[in-house]
Amino acid sequence: MVNEPTHAPLLSIVVPVYGVEAYLYQCLESIRADIPAGESDAVELIAVDDASPDGCGAMLRSYAAGRDRVRVVHLTSNVGLGLARNAGLDVATGRYVWFVDSDDWLPPGTIAAVLDRLRQHQPDVLMLDHLRVHEDGRRDVDASSHLLRGVPGVARLADQPQLLRVQHTAWNKVVRRAFLDELELRFFPGWYEDIPFSHPLLIGAEKISVLDRVCYLYRQGRQGAITSTRSGRHFDAFGQYERLMDWVRRRHPDEALQAELFELMISHYLVVVGNDDRLHPHLRRAFFHRVAEHYRRYLPTGGYPMPPGVTGLKHRLVGRGDYLAYSALRQAHRVAGRLRRPVPTGGASDDVGSVPADEDPGRPADAATGTGALGAGDVTPEQRDALTGSRLP
Repeated sequence: MVNEPTHAPLLSIVVPVYGVEAYLYQCLESIRADIPAGESDAVELIAVDDASPDGCGAMLRSYAAGRDRVRVVHLTSNVGLGLARNAGLDVATGRYVWFVDSDDWLPPGTIAAVLDRLRQHQPDVLMLDHLRVHEDGRRDVDASSHLLRGVPGVARLADQPQLLRVQHTAWNKVVRRAFLDELELRFFPGWYEDIPFSHPLLIGAEKISVLDRVCYLYRQGRQGAITSTRSGRHFDAFGQYERLMDWVRRRHPDEALQAELFELMISHYLVVVGNDDRLHPHLRRAFFHRVAEHYRRYLPTGGYPMPPGVTGLKHRLVGRGDYLAYSALRQAHRVAGRLRRPVPTGGASDDVGSVPADEDPGRPADAATGTGALGAGDVTPEQRDALTGSRLP
């Protein structure tokens, strides 16, 4: 660890680092180069080397040398994303903390906008908008971004309940450090670590502020990313949702809230179980039955808001534990989706495996959990500029 700060900053940005040698410099520079003149004492950057097997550790040592407000924590063994974030949080000195993933980056003007809003509203949680950036440079607006629009001043979740459906990640929220301690929140080990962290922030916050501005560029399709890796570790989602439901039961035993979270949970599970990029076919049946088990365990006594269309039908099949009917519906939906897609120039049709398996006809992919992309007709003028690249690098 180097370059200890002498005065507490307003904002600590924690960047966990593992296996991102090709992207690391872009991430770090997008933060440091964006700090406005005269604000160097307001922001500290903490990079956590999670025993990265590539050259990231040496890159971090070189980057931090001679740079004020840049600190590096080197872990002796790999602990995973969640616990690496905790390690950065343990040494952070800022009043607010922001977790930025090391394969993503910030657009110009972000730091100034975030600092200004933190000072203006002094929220418990500041929510930010983002774009999904693909390897070919294409940029998509997230399916949940429209939920951030039109939120004036500061609010509570009870006043703006749609905010619970914004993508539940840590990196789209800047959080007051003392508020984290009040909620007794830290990250747990395993995949899907954002689940028991992100939702409680919004549930417990008295002051939520929304910065309806693209403040984060979320890299898509990177090799090794969880969302594009077939692995049995996707079963970690069950333990993470159990932690969330236990926290809500202890801290906020509200039946309407539990019903809302239940619907989000089952919809999220359906996204995972239907995605060939995440689960190998031989794991699908076992995952489905774990979903059905959680359905029975957590089903609210007063019911819950059933989603419309194909997603709602899948919910009913989960409730019945009917994997054969679910599998047939999934395959039929995939074929129907393939037929709806335009034939590429040259006459060759898309491979069935490329069709999203979990979206209703006419519904953005993963809309129930705030993932996926919207079309150009759903974007704000600022987002349209960002999508065309006229305002972002």
